[in-house]
Amino acid sequence: MSEPNPPKMPYWHVYTDAEGVSRQELFSIERFTFEGINPETAPQWNDKMDPAPSVVTFTVLPVGWVGEWHENPRPQWIAILSGRWFVETMDGHRVEMGPGELMMGEDQNTKARDGKKGHLSGTVGDEPCTMIVTGLQVEPTVNQPGRFK
Repeated sequence: MSEPNPPKMPYWHVYTDAEGVSRQELFSIERFTFEGINPETAPQWNDKMDPAPSVVTFTVLPVGWVGEWHENPRPQWIAILSGRWFVETMDGHRVEMGPGELMMGEDQNTKARDGKKGHLSGTVGDEPCTMIVTGLQVEPTVNQPGRFK
């Protein structure tokens, strides 16, 4: 089997800029290597993140749920499993995400402006939004958009 071209996996990065304003941009994870997870398995594409203690939470946001303006509690990967939700950052950018989409929530250390701090999020549509949230016990970065690309 010949090695295919490396994939790109899109993710939204919600981050804090140098002025303390939350922003979000679409980037791609791109540092994949083609290898088996052990010598007995066929090769696959893997992008191994730096090791970090983490907390995994399965979340179900009910229909009509709105999480008022808040920061992510820690840097965390959020993968949408079913349903839809939105995230609006302090810069006014609103993004809706659905099944299979990925986000890194890293808007810690924002500075309150016009009653906004962090981000606003909520469900979209008439079904709950289910997700898996992997919170990393690491120091959040500031003004490093797309740092996982």
